[in-house]
Amino acid sequence: MAGQAPGGPEIVTEGSGWHEQPADRADVDLTYTASARTRTDAVRELGRRVADAEPHLAHAAVQVRHRRLWVHNEWRGKRVVGCRAGQEVSLRITDVAAVEEVLSALIGTEPTGLNGPRWLLDDEAAALREAQKLAVADARHRAEGYAEALGGRVGPLLVLSEAAEHAPMAYRAMAMESGAADSGADVRALGLEPEPVRVSARCTTRWTLITQS
Repeated sequence: MAGQAPGGPEIVTEGSGWHEQPADRADVDLTYTASARTRTDAVRELGRRVADAEPHLAHAAVQVRHRRLWVHNEWRGKRVVGCRAGQEVSLRITDVAAVEEVLSALIGTEPTGLNGPRWLLDDEAAALREAQKLAVADARHRAEGYAEALGGRVGPLLVLSEAAEHAPMAYRAMAMESGAADSGADVRALGLEPEPVRVSARCTTRWTLITQS
């Protein structure tokens, strides 16, 4: 009959799984800078440049996640020759259908730098749960194969632990440097359609090996 003594043989396997679905969010980073002879003038000019972007930052699909301001002297040798001010703005676009419209408008404000979009999932936890189910199924399937090879079958699960997890996010980045830019630049030819986001999971399992006795 089938039986298993306490402390008997066990099977340890690893499993992996991944779940992929189209992105429904996108992150974009903007940088605006300005230089002048004094800090006051540099900050004033920076404010003017950022003000040009504010109507687009108020778009219904745009969330401003944070702003970072920096101001520092510009040196020539050991002498201060002016001041440079900048602001970094991190955005989340919550409607991927608006990505091209928003980026076209923002490029028209001539930022010093723009990086994005980085494609994301609104509910990454749900995608991770699907990947975890597949990882556990993979681990059990492997255990069943070893058990069969040993002339037995898989018994109850004894331990499940999470292995090192790798969950890459798909993104396509568009970076730009300062320079002339046409107002209302058209980014439709740049292939910025939402991309699939893949979430991965890995686990280690330990199963009872039930042998025939």
